[in-house]
Amino acid sequence: MDFTLRAANVDDCKDIARMIMELSEYEKLAHKMKITQKDLEQDGFCKNPFFHGIIAEVPEHLKSKEGHTKIGYAIYFYSWSSSSGRAIYMEDLYVMPEFRGKGIGKALMSKVAQLGLAAGCTQLNFTVLDWNKPSLEFYFHQVCYDFTAESGYHLMRCEGEALEKLAQP
Repeated sequence: MDFTLRAANVDDCKDIARMIMELSEYEKLAHKMKITQKDLEQDGFCKNPFFHGIIAEVPEHLKSKEGHTKIGYAIYFYSWSSSSGRAIYMEDLYVMPEFRGKGIGKALMSKVAQLGLAAGCTQLNFTVLDWNKPSLEFYFHQVCYDFTAESGYHLMRCEGEALEKLAQP
């Protein structure tokens, strides 16, 4: 399939927001979505961005049924591990359903891995829902492994009122 990958820019935020909503609907998490196009613009394209993005794009003649040429994305950021140093975290990897199985997801993930290696990262981390069998199979096929099962670590979170309470001196 004819597609290109490129770094996301502020003009892509409308399409990224659309695809984030599509992903959240698939993951049955749309009711929890709070991120807006404006949030993406402010947080990803400021002096010290909180995230970076990659866009998968097809030529106009291959656009989606709805008329979109931006048909996939990856969002990532750099992190650090006290045991192994530099790391890259892939927050999202998404390809519109009609474009799956054509190597686009693999290319996006490969690009994130390349960027991580170029920055001296020793690991690529991400999460996947336990019921999402197609994605799990995709990641296992990329020779990724389930760190939770291997390590015994659990991903923990503190948010909302609990976060505010925790922040009190």
